[in-house]
Amino acid sequence: MAKSSQDYFGLGRVWSLILAIIPVTSWILGAIIRFQEGKILAGIIRLFLGFNIIWVIDLVCMIMNGRIARFINI
Repeated sequence: MAKSSQDYFGLGRVWSLILAIIPVTSWILGAIIRFQEGKILAGIIRLFLGFNIIWVIDLVCMIMNGRIARFINI
């Protein structure tokens, strides 16, 4: 996936923020994005832990800079 200034498949900042606000879509799309980037371990962690504190951190990061949080680059 090409690097872009917006996450969630290159959608605009407003649409990405709307999708990030909804916990289920944020959880699933966050994992899909990490798998597409080739970060298998990060995708698996998001599948198991992405519905709690990672969702809140992603929401804050999406509001601040338009990108989801990236903790693990493996």
